Amino acid sequence: MDAVKLMKELRVNYEQEAYFLPKETGLSLIESTVQGDSRISAKCRDAKVEDLWSLTSFFGYSTQTFVLAVNLLDRFLAMMRIQPKHLSCVSLSCLHMAAKVTEEECNLTPTDELIRIGQCRFTVSDLCRMEKIVAEKLDFQSKAVTALTFLHLYHQIALSHSTDRKETLSLEKLEAQLKACLCRISFSKAKPSVLALSLLRQEIEAIQSEDMLEITDHIQTHLKIADCELLLWSEQVARCLSDYASPECSKPDHRRLQWIVSRRTAQNLHSHRSVPELPTIPEGCWDESESDDSCEDVMSSGEESLSSSLGSDAEGPFFPLHLRRQKHRQYLHA
Repeated sequence: MDAVKLMKELRVNYEQEAYFLPKETGLSLIESTVQGDSRISAKCRDAKVEDLWSLTSFFGYSTQTFVLAVNLLDRFLAMMRIQPKHLSCVSLSCLHMAAKVTEEECNLTPTDELIRIGQCRFTVSDLCRMEKIVAEKLDFQSKAVTALTFLHLYHQIALSHSTDRKETLSLEKLEAQLKACLCRISFSKAKPSVLALSLLRQEIEAIQSEDMLEITDHIQTHLKIADCELLLWSEQVARCLSDYASPECSKPDHRRLQWIVSRRTAQNLHSHRSVPELPTIPEGCWDESESDDSCEDVMSSGEESLSSSLGSDAEGPFFPLHLRRQKHRQYLHA
């Protein structure tokens, strides 16, 4: 694609990105929720996104699938009031919806297998029902403009205009850095175009390419991104990736997905237990004035979280924090 077409496509996506942003008021409510409350907290959301990263790596899904799943999840959580015990069903529904859009049909994981490997305690009908709810509430149209959309466009523009050290600007590394950022709910408030440009600028500064820095300045001017806005998110990106690159972070030394699960869970993974169909999950919007106990306990809260190395891109200084889990657990290799 030539430079003119790239810039035109960039502008079109920039004008559409606002339609796919989570409601900031809903995200703020999640961030203000105390852990252990009856509503989703930021820590709970972040842990579930890390689980989604594990599952996308396990099933061999693309970065596009993961990013779209997170986008759907954040938009839904910022709109609807759900309890923590329903989060697994919501997140897995978002992953399945995203995979059906971005992956080849032959590569899609069967729904029952997705539930079993995800260690969730709900039925296929529960998942299908939740997908319909998410699609309806978000007016899902099989696409979304995300930070990955801009990251790919920026990368193509940078390489099409520059002859300086092209081989050092790794798209794979930029994608891994983006996934690391998306594991923190604070980055869901950033405009996708700004978050992607922040990641690109940081990487270009790291490889010291003056030629490409001029290109990022041109992109910023073309999209009319304010200096203060870009600086704000660039600083947050730098802090996030610095935390992940610190020696305190435990990083995997292999390229195979690894789970740490209890013996009971390991046994359940190898058995096909029938799960009784559960009643419809109640709905409630963030902006509705309703009591905290308005939602009945309709799903089991006994689900166990995945603990993982978050996949084959989970290596190098740009890979995020390895989850710490309880002691006395055995490794289950995928």
